[in-house]
Amino acid sequence: MLFTSHVQTAMSRLIGKLFRRSDDDFTEYPTDCYACTQVGVPVFHSTTCDPVQKPEWEASAGSSLVPIASRSSRNSAAARNRRLIVDPRSTNVQRWNRLIVLARGVALATDPLYFLFISVSGGGGGRPCIYMDGGVATLATVVRTCVDLVHMCHLLVRFRLAYVSRESLVVGCGKLVRDPRAIASHYLLSANGFWFDVFVVLPIPQATYWLLVPVLLRENRIEEMTIILQLTFLVQFLPKVYHCYCLMRGMRKVTGYIFGSIWWGFCLNLIAYFLASNASGGYWYILAVQRIASCLTQQCDTRSCNVPLSCSIEACHPTYTNPHGNNSTIVAKTPLCLDSQGPFPYGIYQFALPLMSTDSFTTKILYSNLWGLMALSTMGNNLEPTSQCLEVLFSICMVLAGLLLFTLLIGNIQVPLFHNLDDLVLDNICDRIKPLLYSKDEKIIREGDLVQRMVFIVCGRVSRSQGLVRGKVATSILAAGSFLGDELISWCLRRPFLDRLPSSSATFTCTQSTEAFALEADDLQYITDHFRYHFANESLKWTARYYSSNWRMWAAINIQLAWRRYVRRTRCGVVDSVLENGGGDGDHRLRKYAAMFLSLRPHDHLE
Repeated sequence: MLFTSHVQTAMSRLIGKLFRRSDDDFTEYPTDCYACTQVGVPVFHSTTCDPVQKPEWEASAGSSLVPIASRSSRNSAAARNRRLIVDPRSTNVQRWNRLIVLARGVALATDPLYFLFISVSGGGGGRPCIYMDGGVATLATVVRTCVDLVHMCHLLVRFRLAYVSRESLVVGCGKLVRDPRAIASHYLLSANGFWFDVFVVLPIPQATYWLLVPVLLRENRIEEMTIILQLTFLVQFLPKVYHCYCLMRGMRKVTGYIFGSIWWGFCLNLIAYFLASNASGGYWYILAVQRIASCLTQQCDTRSCNVPLSCSIEACHPTYTNPHGNNSTIVAKTPLCLDSQGPFPYGIYQFALPLMSTDSFTTKILYSNLWGLMALSTMGNNLEPTSQCLEVLFSICMVLAGLLLFTLLIGNIQVPLFHNLDDLVLDNICDRIKPLLYSKDEKIIREGDLVQRMVFIVCGRVSRSQGLVRGKVATSILAAGSFLGDELISWCLRRPFLDRLPSSSATFTCTQSTEAFALEADDLQYITDHFRYHFANESLKWTARYYSSNWRMWAAINIQLAWRRYVRRTRCGVVDSVLENGGGDGDHRLRKYAAMFLSLRPHDHLE
């Protein structure tokens, strides 16, 4: 009890120091009231809004039931509680959230390691048996416990973290709720709140490994042990992935970014890829242990030796027939169930057989991660499973996971405009591009402004709006892989060259936080001057037309106008009645409408 009280006191001091108010990070937010939000000095308002200059009516107001002194003391207590509420937009809270994201990443990397603690001895000619490695498991348990303690501190912080009310988002930009009771109620009742945070921090892998695995090994229930380990991993690992995603999404909603650098975003993508390879490699390892246990059980059943497979009792050890003589036998240096060339089919698990008897835990981690990385990057092309249902299902999951990761992490950074350029040109472009980060609702460029750079969207969504006639606006969405500012290509390749930069034909606004790369006009001009023969070709022209947002908008408008004219012509009765009444003015207006849009047609540098 004394140790627990000391730990709680230390944690409280740590959180207090971390979220100590400063002039830069935390601003004293008064209690929101209607009078204080109006223009001018309010006549009547709450006493908590301005504790220094209290209203004049408070001096004369009073009641025998509710004294003024008790009311002021209650207000001061509420003010003290509000001072303990932290702003989610502050710098310290952002740093704390980044620490929590990294801690969640460490927890996700630690859980698959419990699979690797199950080993098979007998690789050097000894008896094959299954055992648990407790030395390295202790270190992993300590790391996982420390990470969970950090997350427990995050639970305490969430009870003092203000949130944006959903009702205020209907009309307005959002209002922070600073009432401690409202914050606690919102956190407890939220679907992704307190109970979800408690579930992902439960020590389920530790309890399973240290309490259930030894019992199942002693009782020779190897297959049940592997199944329980797999189910335990899936029950908590998948919610942890979703929890980490929700945490990062919440950080993006508050500030628009997580680490404030596009290179950190690239590192997060790599970390996600390695976490997926670590999880798939660990799952592949425990499935290999399960297959070896099936082989040992089958061999013992064949020889009727009914011996447990744990290392406490000698297991059945088959022998090979001597190829030099039919009447002599030799003891195999490698057990039959650990030989990839043996009669037992291992399928995709044959590469895990050398790992079973090794004493190097580092080798197990690296090799299992390598296998997972190869399987995900090749989308399962290197997998040759047997007809076993579980092995086939695991191979299907690996193929789907590889496709998903390739689509989310790799496919969104490709730029189809420069797909056919030479490596030398691409190297010059990569040397000159600069990473940019745009927040939500930030305007990249306005319609009519000079285009100073080409922007290649890596992650996020950008809205394109172009003003038309009579206040109408044409809009479209640019996703990852798109680009804007392609007017600079025509400007750089135009002869005679004009010094004035081209103007933008639309306004581009970020609908969410967007990561992008930018190529300045001077750098693009340098590249086009030195590699003009690469840009002055029909292939690049048609590629730019196909992926250009300007050309796509122009084509969409003309297709819509052509369709409307077709519909008007096919409605013979309507057209005839209009002509009889001399009402051909509508078709005339439609032609003028089309002619006006044709004037907005983009220009190519080869025209």
